[in-house]
Amino acid sequence: MATVKVDINNFQSEVLESAAPVVVDFWANWCDPCKMIAPSLEEISVEMEDKIKVAKLNIDENPELAAQLGVRSIPALAIFKGGEVADFLVGVKPKAALLDWISHACLIDIAQSLPQRKNR
Repeated sequence: MATVKVDINNFQSEVLESAAPVVVDFWANWCDPCKMIAPSLEEISVEMEDKIKVAKLNIDENPELAAQLGVRSIPALAIFKGGEVADFLVGVKPKAALLDWISHACLIDIAQSLPQRKNR
């Protein structure tokens, strides 16, 4: 599953009412660091599609919602579980660090979610 675009109209249904944990990426078009982590988040959304959902919220298009959720700097990531913020992360991180953060916040065994590599 690819990332899901969320905004003020679908945040409740896509994030707060989600049965699975949701990683929300707060970003903007002008944010180069946001563009740096986007490919990793896309990969994670596919690799962990059976465990989590990854959503993207453009803060320029949804400034009130971003402010309401306490976003002051981007890139910022929040993990929502059961409609509540379980953890928050600010700044650029490599994919491995993002996976570790997600696994700890969501209590997920990452090894079971990632594709298995074949030995050559």
